[in-house]
Amino acid sequence: MDNTPQSQESLAEYVKRIRTALGLSQTELANKAGIHIQSLGKIERGLTTKLNTKSHRGLAIALQVPSEYLDAVSRGIPINCADRLKFCPHCWTPGTTLEDFWLSPRSLFCFLCGTALRDSCANCHEPITSLKFRFCPYCGTPYKESFDSLASTKTQ
Repeated sequence: MDNTPQSQESLAEYVKRIRTALGLSQTELANKAGIHIQSLGKIERGLTTKLNTKSHRGLAIALQVPSEYLDAVSRGIPINCADRLKFCPHCWTPGTTLEDFWLSPRSLFCFLCGTALRDSCANCHEPITSLKFRFCPYCGTPYKESFDSLASTKTQ
């Protein structure tokens, strides 16, 4: 599933497309996002074009997309195709959204622990296009590494 916003796609179209692709009803998505069903209905009908912090964060988690994607469609700006998902293999917790600082094009290292940020699988080097799952879909390697394995690779 391609979860990147399409050109000229509105917030309403984007949320509805991703919700449908995930096989969620409006009620299920509203519950997962922690927002009222009527709020989600207004978003999908195009009556709400700006998201408050709670709705923004909840929808990003429930739709399993980076918060930057919701920002882009809310503002009507395109996502740069060169941008990739980047995360710290030590600090990132699977199932949570990524830290905004990790996604900055200038960020190379984690601002919390100093570990190099990862944008591809450590084993097969395929680019990471979604963090919906904990493992690489190509080779099965886990995205998150334990701190012990990171420490042993730094000392070798």
